[in-house]
Parts: sequence; structure tokens; C-alpha cells
Amino acid sequence: MEHIEAQVALRGRDKELAALERVLATARAGSSAVLVLRGEAGIGKTALLDHAARRADGFRVVGIAGIESEMELAFASLHQLCAPMLGRLHELPGPQRDALSVAFGLREGEAPNRFLVGLAVLGLLAGAAEGRPLVCLVDDAQWLDDGSLQVLAFVARRLMAEAVALIFALRVPDDDRELAGLPELIVEGLSEPDARALLASAVRVPLDPLVRDRIVAEAHGNPMALLHVLRALAPAELAGGFWLPGRRPTASCLEDSFHQQFRSLPRESRRLLLTAAAEPTGDVGLLWRAAVLQGIPGDAAAPAEAGGLVEFGTRVRFHHPLVRSAIYRRTTVPDRRAAHRALAEATDPHVDPDRRAWHRAHAATRPDESVAVDLERQADRAQGRGGAAAAASFLRRAAELTPDPALRVTRALAAAQAAIDAGGADQAHNLLAVAEAGPLDDLQRARLERLRARLVFSQVRGGDAPRLLLDAAHRLAPLDATLARDTLLEAVGAAIFAGRLSAGPGQREVAEAARAGPSPPTPPRVVDVLLDSMAALIIDGHAAGVDGLRRALHVVLRERKSGVTEADRRWLWLAFRVTPEPLAPELWDDDAWHDLATGAVDIAREAGALAVLPMALTYQACFHVHAGAFDTAAALIDEATSISEAMGGVPMMYTSLLLGAWRARESQALDLIETTVEEVSARGEGRVLSLAEYATALLYNGLGRYDAALAAAERACQYEDLGFFGWALVELIEAAARSGQPETAAAALDKLTERTRASGTEWARGVEACSRALLSDGPAADALYQEAIEHLGRCRVAIQLARARLLYGEWLRRRNRRQESRTQLRSAYEAFSRAGADGFAERARRELLATGETVRRGTVGAVTQLTSQEAQIAGLARDGHTNCEIAAQLFISPRTVEWHLGNVFAKLGVSSRRQLRSVLSPAKPAT
Repeated sequence: MEHIEAQVALRGRDKELAALERVLATARAGSSAVLVLRGEAGIGKTALLDHAARRADGFRVVGIAGIESEMELAFASLHQLCAPMLGRLHELPGPQRDALSVAFGLREGEAPNRFLVGLAVLGLLAGAAEGRPLVCLVDDAQWLDDGSLQVLAFVARRLMAEAVALIFALRVPDDDRELAGLPELIVEGLSEPDARALLASAVRVPLDPLVRDRIVAEAHGNPMALLHVLRALAPAELAGGFWLPGRRPTASCLEDSFHQQFRSLPRESRRLLLTAAAEPTGDVGLLWRAAVLQGIPGDAAAPAEAGGLVEFGTRVRFHHPLVRSAIYRRTTVPDRRAAHRALAEATDPHVDPDRRAWHRAHAATRPDESVAVDLERQADRAQGRGGAAAAASFLRRAAELTPDPALRVTRALAAAQAAIDAGGADQAHNLLAVAEAGPLDDLQRARLERLRARLVFSQVRGGDAPRLLLDAAHRLAPLDATLARDTLLEAVGAAIFAGRLSAGPGQREVAEAARAGPSPPTPPRVVDVLLDSMAALIIDGHAAGVDGLRRALHVVLRERKSGVTEADRRWLWLAFRVTPEPLAPELWDDDAWHDLATGAVDIAREAGALAVLPMALTYQACFHVHAGAFDTAAALIDEATSISEAMGGVPMMYTSLLLGAWRARESQALDLIETTVEEVSARGEGRVLSLAEYATALLYNGLGRYDAALAAAERACQYEDLGFFGWALVELIEAAARSGQPETAAAALDKLTERTRASGTEWARGVEACSRALLSDGPAADALYQEAIEHLGRCRVAIQLARARLLYGEWLRRRNRRQESRTQLRSAYEAFSRAGADGFAERARRELLATGETVRRGTVGAVTQLTSQEAQIAGLARDGHTNCEIAAQLFISPRTVEWHLGNVFAKLGVSSRRQLRSVLSPAKPAT
């Protein structure tokens, strides 16, 4: 959430951003500049400071944030700000040095003179800015201790010719006399369009426009208030406008205050506000119709408006989201039910039947079949408004209100299926327990078994999932052939994920069961085409099965583009969840990969299918890695991880491993690979083991350590995991060829050729030609390299094109065709550098140097580009300090130290602490 706020809170901040740019430009030019940002809590001041830090290229950046609990600790904040500069303490005049040392507890003495402390800090800042400009960022200045605030105000007024930018952020009440008179800027709320954009960027499920507008109106442009609802509510509560306040802990002190105001109102005003709080859209007409039904007079609004809690205009708008929460949460259940009952009666059953059903459900005091039927009937409409989460919420409530035990089982199973699709694992478990407690017939028992297996697969993607799904499919076969085939496809997918670690049947056994299972309907669905083609590929082999797989891929793409119905979407979700990731890469079809990746994300987002979305995002990220868009891939990985963690699921590490290998930050990549292998081994997700070995081989090939790459690639090729096996063969061929093992490379080339020629795509032909060239010589090799570049140049996989140019350039240089080699190597170097593929970029750079061309390493000069904290951490790491020791010395966490070291390694072009000694001079110890 913090990442989202930092990004989108800058919408509509042109004035503020321009002011920050002027401050930085002044300091960059060698003069001082000061700015005080004022605004209410949550308005975006911290995001603006973060922006200033990101824009401070070439600056030394130091920053602090006032902490309320430390306001009584004299000079605590100032000490934190100055800690990175205390290495210059000895440069200060004696009295200033002594005063600052006593203030910071570095030595004992009488209470220091604050004037001397101020001069000492001014001297430290001026000295730190001598080499490069300095920017000091002070957040939550209202919570600085008095001593720190006074000293910083003193310094702010005396900075003149120093290249220092000093930026404060504090809350609006301007009774802080210390900063009065300094240049300031009031940070105001976001405009309505920008507030809507912020909300849209943070909501992962469809949000009804009326609910969206109400949230935006009540936030008054405050990003923190706007996002409070998103922190507080689950997707099912937000989806489609079927939510109520107060389902999560909130800011209790604010709620207390708002509730006291509410309790002071006349009774009829309280009833009116409760009804407004129970109605999520802010529809003023609906509110007054419900008020009339309850006998609430029209003048009940006046006291509430006069108290500043609410506004009754074209929409009902509470002063703050917490007002609504305080009213609804702290009102008695009978009173809430009465409000919902009136709202249900006042809602037009033809215009808003789903909302009417929702209000009826919240008004019910006991099981009621008519209400349950209404909810069940409106679940599809709710899904169209709010996605799978909304449908799950409707069906769950329908099951709760069903008086007949047998019918309750049916509805509980339907609700559990919707909850699994929506990523609600806990809710699904509870619903399955409800179903199991009722009378189950054979089909219901089989459906329950299938849903339990699906739940296991959604949470662990390995282990027992293949066996559980296959058992469920066998139980379903004589009862519901269509559902049995759906379950068989899921079992195939689970077996692919489990790979060599399957706790039950392997891929072949599951595929044979699928082939022997129920016949497909006429005409076959997407699921049926996929199931038959996947079974053929696994049983009959790549060459025999690839045509069927290609047909299945085209069916999926055709259905994706044809405007599918809601019923069809269920099958596409199943297809995308189980099989898309190996499909296109197995066929070396980059166009289909792009379309499938985009389609999977679009469908999952539109439907609010949070169980599918992380997989789809990871799949799309993998495509972007091959396209050379590493930053885009990283952003998609972050989103997928955050969704998985929010749902209590297991993040998919597939693309993270590949991205780490391409970026070639060796220690980080190997740590991630090792950690991932431990995790997936524990849960039985064997497919990742091959991927981890492939990523290791890719990493070492990029670093030019071919023996290590060969060992990893051979391990990766021991098991034919779909989607990765062909990629691993490519690494094996290069590593073996460069390690002097042509026989090993030739055997791998034969296996690769079987796959690439069956596929026949530009990507496949390019990869084969490049791999074959590694084992050829003379004119044949020359022609093969050119053929590879020609084919790959017509693909979307830009990173593979750069690799072919690198291999060709290396081959040309070894034959003293220097001018030709430079053209290829330069192109490869630029592409790898642009993407961030540092290992391969360095290989290309070394080759260019060998041709006699002058090439600066991408990280040359990076020592001077390190931030102040990075320079400190690098020096301490170089001198042998552990992460914990560095963290204790710099008042940061060991994790932060590790993160900074990753940046240091990337900027300096090294991969270990030992190598720091060769690029960092030991002249001055870091402090």
C-alpha cells in the first residue's frame, strides 16, 4: 500500500513538483534553498519528499522523520540527521565540536550552548556539501524534539552560499514559531479526477461508480483518507458496492470523537445518519425514501449538517470515512437491521435488484428462503458489478440464510467455488465445512472433494494436489462427465507444477487418466481442447503432440478475442490458471505468448479473480523479461506478490528467478534461488527446481563461468518440465560448447532441434540457428549466426536477439574480423545495458575492448554515484563488518543494509564483499 500511495499521490501535484525542482536546481547550482511543506495528515507530504530524494541525482541525500515518542529526547532527531556526517566532526572548531559531542551523547559535559550546536551543524552540512550538493529532508517536523527543531530552524536561516537544500514537511497547524517566515508551500487535497485515478490504481476488483464517487467525495482529496477504505475492507466487502463500514480495525481515537458527536445529535438525526451509513452509494433520493418509510422527518438532516458530520447535496457525503464507520459499527444490531429493511423497501427491484437483495439479507433476523433465493438469483449480477468476490459474498450469505439443510449444501458449495476463484481461502474452508455438515448426495460429495483439492492446489501448487484432483475426477466421472474433464485438466496442471516432487501420480499417469476419461462434449469447449492436447503432448512426445498443442493455443486465442460470455469466462479462467504458462513458450510462439499474457491479466482483472491474477501477472512478467523490459517485469512481480500475500497464498517466484539471473547480481540471485528451492521443496512444487537450475545456468553463462553453467544446465535437463526444458537446452549447448565438450552440446542440440523444428516459429528457428552455429565453423557458422539474427529480429524476444548478436560478435572477433564484430557487439552491449542484463553486458564490453574499441563500463564512476548511506555501508562492508554490525552503527535494519548492498554491488559492478576492496579506497573509515 505504501508503494501505491507514493506513486499515485503525486497526481495533480504540478505546483508542488515544480517548487521541489526549483529547490534542487538552486542547490545543484551551488546556492542554498529552503522549503517548508505544510498540509494535513495523509495529504501526500511524505510522497513529495520521496520524490525529491529520487530527483536528487548527484546529491548526497540525508533525511529524518520526527517521531512522537521521541519528542522528549533532546537532539534525538538532529543526531539521526547528522550521523552520516559525524566523520567530519574533527574538522569543526573545538567549542562547536565539544558542544555537538555533548548534545549527541558522544562525551560527557555541561548542557551545550544551542548556538554553538547550531553552528556546528551548519559547519557539518557545509562540509558535507563541498564535494557534491546536499539535500536534507525532514518529515513530520511537528514531532521533532524542541532542541532539534530549534537548531534546524537556526541552520535554515543561515544557509547562504552552501550547496544545501533543506526541505521540511509538517502538518497544517502553523503554531510552530521556529519555522515561521521560511519559504513555504501549502499542500492541498487532490482534485476529483486525480482522486478517482488514485482509487482506480489501488482497487484490484471492479468498483461500482456510485460507491467510488462516494469514497472520493468523503475523502476530500486526502490520499490517506481515500485509501483508508482499501486498507480496512476485503475485496468482497468493496466489490460492486456491497460493503459496510467497520469490518476492520480503524483509527479508534478518531472514531471515538466522531461517535461522541453522533451521540450528541437528536434521535431522528441519528436514525437518518445510520440509514445513510448503511447505504454505500450516497444516493440521496434512496436515503429520503428510506427515511420516510421509517417515519424520519425532513428536518432531521439539519442538526447533522450543522455538526459537520455530513453533507446532504446531490449525494450524501460524510465528512470523513471514519464518520461513517463510527456510526455504523457502534450502533446496535436491531437498529442496523431496521435501516437495511427500509433501504431494501426503498430500492427499485427493477433498477437495482442486487442491492435490494443485499439490504434484505442484512435486515434478516433468521434463515429466510425468499431472501436466500433472491441473493442466489442476483449473484451473477453482483459478479458483473463487483467480480468474483461479490458473487462469493452473495452466495455465502444465501447459504447462511437457507433454512433447508440439503439446499444449504448446494449453495455452500457454489459459494465455496466462487470464494476460491476470488482468492478467499479462509472463506472457502469455512463454506466447505458448512457443506460437509449437511446431507450430501454422491455428486455433492464428489464436488466437495474437488473443491478441497482445488483449494490445496491454489495454496501450494504441488505436493498432494495432483492426487487429490485425480481422485476427485475419478469420483466425478460417472456423475458429471463435464465437471470430471474440468477436474482432469486441473490435475494435469497440478502435475506440471509438482513435476519431479509430485507426492502422487506424475504427469504421464495423470495424462493417461485424462485420455481414458470421459469423452468430450460436441462441440468441444476450450477446456476439452486443452485437456486432449496436453495429454497428447505428455504421452506421445513433443513432435507428435505439438500440432494438437498449437490447435489448442489457437482455440484459446480465438475465444479470447471473440467477446466471450460470462459462462465462457469460467472456462478461460480454468485454462489460464492451469496451462497458459507452458503453452506458448513450449511452442516458441512469442506472438501467442504476448496475446495470452495480456488476455490472462485482462480477464482476471475484469472479473476480480484474485486467485488467478497473481499467476497471470507472473506469466506476463516472464514475457516482459524476454522482451527486455525488466523494469516492467519487476513491477508486475511486485503486484503479483502483494496480491498473493494479501490473500494468504504462496507468491510465485518463477519470473523473479529469471529476472535475477538476467540482472546477474550474483549473490542476490543465488540467495533467491537457494531460498526458493528450499520453499518449493517443502511444498512439493518440483517444476521450480528445473527453473532454478536453468536460472543458475543462465546466470553463469552471462558471467562467462561456463563450467558452473554446464553443471547447472545438466541438472535442469534431467526432467522435462514443460516450458523450461527447451530453454535449459539452449544454456546447456552454450555452456558445453564453451567448456570444450562438443559431444554434450551436440546431444543437447538434437533434443532442441526436435522441438524447434516441430514448432517452426521465427523464435524457434532463430534459437536453433544460433545454437547450431556454436557447434559449427567457417562459412557455415557465419551463415547460421546471420540466420539467427534475421529470425530473432522478427520476434518480440529482444533479449534473445541481443544474445545472438553477442555470440556472433564473439565469433567474429576470434577470427580477427574486428570491424564486423564491433557492430554486433556494440548492438548487443547497448541492448543488454538498456535492459539491465549486467552479466551479458559485461561480456559484450570485454569483447569490445578486445577489438580495440574504447568502452566505458556501465558502472564506471559508480563509486561517486553512491548515495551517502550506500557509501557508508560499502565502506563498512569492505572493512569486514557484518550486516548486523552495520545496522547497529547506522541505526537501520539489517534488511535495509542488505538492500543497500545490492544497489552498491550493481553500481560498482561487483558481486561480493571481497571485491569491494578492489574498487573502494580504504583512505577514510566510514562513520
